[in-house]
Amino acid sequence: MSADDRMDIAASLVGRLIETQFPRWAGLPVEPVANGGWDNRTFHLGDTMSVRLPSNGRYAAQVEKEAHWLQRLAPHLPRPVPEPLAVGVPGEGYPFAWSVYRWIEGETARPERIADMQRFAFDIADFLNALRAIDAGEGPLAGAQNFHRGGGLCVYDDEARAAIGILSDEVDATVLTAIWERARASTWQAPPVWLHGDVSEGNLLVKDGKLSAVIDFGTCGIGDPACDLTIAWTLLDVPSARLFRDRIGLDRQTWERARGWCLWKALIKIAELRDTDPAAADPYRRWIARLLADTRFADRP
Repeated sequence: MSADDRMDIAASLVGRLIETQFPRWAGLPVEPVANGGWDNRTFHLGDTMSVRLPSNGRYAAQVEKEAHWLQRLAPHLPRPVPEPLAVGVPGEGYPFAWSVYRWIEGETARPERIADMQRFAFDIADFLNALRAIDAGEGPLAGAQNFHRGGGLCVYDDEARAAIGILSDEVDATVLTAIWERARASTWQAPPVWLHGDVSEGNLLVKDGKLSAVIDFGTCGIGDPACDLTIAWTLLDVPSARLFRDRIGLDRQTWERARGWCLWKALIKIAELRDTDPAAADPYRRWIARLLADTRFADRP
């Protein structure tokens, strides 16, 4: 299976895995979760549990990592995070480890579901501040297993520059290259801290208009927390982003690196999608527009 191949996982397969490995839950209904993920597939198991299965070997190592670390992180965090109940092994033709979690109520954090964006920004900042404050101890360092979240941007230098070249007919390549180079010019100088690695609307749950939980810690680790700050441009509006930044603190260079993470993701997604699914590329164009409009940074080289 190549890095780009993702398995089509059926509810019937999940039911067989449950029946053979966790017979105490056999017979409970298994139903796909709406927007149940891409890197991992998620299914309802009865009314109180979910099953999460990696769709590709690139994500398989995250299963054991979440099972090990979430129970250590959860007591220190101000919002619920996934609670692993069991870890399954390959079987029934499925080749990877997989997990059973307690179900967490909530919907993904689309702007229209958020009652007060500034309160939401405040709550995300407090969650990330609490995460950073946890003893990093022997936490997992950045690497291929978490797609280098918490590590240096240099690992994605070729991708970012190639995408700028591909998109030079629609972006100001000089300005974007300058943003990228500033982002690469610094490194995290403090001891490693905990980071989530993918703070996006799909991994933030909302209930009654408020942040209710943070999910999907597959890319968590310890290192530079800059990658956790991209939400300031990808979801928050300008006033809430300002509050978020003030509440988070951290120095200007960390925020420069955060912009680099956001820019890299936007560039590679636009380059991937613009010829095959132009509408799907538009949200990433809006990320870049937000980066360029952020008056806290001087973008001209």
